[in-house]
Amino acid sequence: MLTSTQNPLIKQIKKLQAAKERRETQLCLLEGTHLIQEACAVRYPLMSVCCTPTWQAAHPELWSSVLATSDRVELVSDEVIRSIATTVNPDGIVATAPRMALSPPPIPANLTLVLATIQDPGNLGTIIRTAAAAGIDGLWVSQDSVDLDNPKVLRASAGQWFRLAMGVSDNLKELVTSYQQQGVRVVATTANAKTSYWDVDWRSPTLILLGNEGAGLSPDLSALADLQVKIPMSATVESLNVSTAAALMLYEVRRQQQLS
Repeated sequence: MLTSTQNPLIKQIKKLQAAKERRETQLCLLEGTHLIQEACAVRYPLMSVCCTPTWQAAHPELWSSVLATSDRVELVSDEVIRSIATTVNPDGIVATAPRMALSPPPIPANLTLVLATIQDPGNLGTIIRTAAAAGIDGLWVSQDSVDLDNPKVLRASAGQWFRLAMGVSDNLKELVTSYQQQGVRVVATTANAKTSYWDVDWRSPTLILLGNEGAGLSPDLSALADLQVKIPMSATVESLNVSTAAALMLYEVRRQQQLS
């Protein structure tokens, strides 16, 4: 059992908490029982897995799956797990895995989400989870958004990170235009729009644009939209969390499509 936080493997894993290290090594961190369970369910390859004896004893079936899908498995002390985990109270298992080979959404598609300059990993992970639950075709993020494999994004996605088609774009204007050229309507959320999102017929192929948590969509992206919509709010509220806005709109689309 590994008990030293200075062990070479442990030091290597700890470095993956930094985005630069993840990009250079092309590895990411999977932390927590649920995320490991989802990775095994889709047969996502695991490189190095560290878990405590307590975790091993409590999860015999998942332990067998981990052994079958991992290159290296080590039992480690509680202190070691705490040193490589990004959460305050880790539940006993941390793994490394290859960075996800992105599978961009198709063009055209029935429903696609495009996210511009999303900075909060909790927001992005929650949006991924919601998008998968709503059954959309996939999502794109701008290159200046938080990394898709940020550990907090992975945890907040509750494992749906493995199941949703996603892509990263370095030019959202070109991307949006390419969807429009294929007959997909582009809808942007803006605070000053006159049309409420629930007054829109969502039954045709649509791309929804959502912007940065603080600044919203840039004027040039908003200008590309075929339609701008708002989410009605009380006068005392300036804006909604972007993950909440995404959930409201995606489920209105799903509601209308189920009724059609």
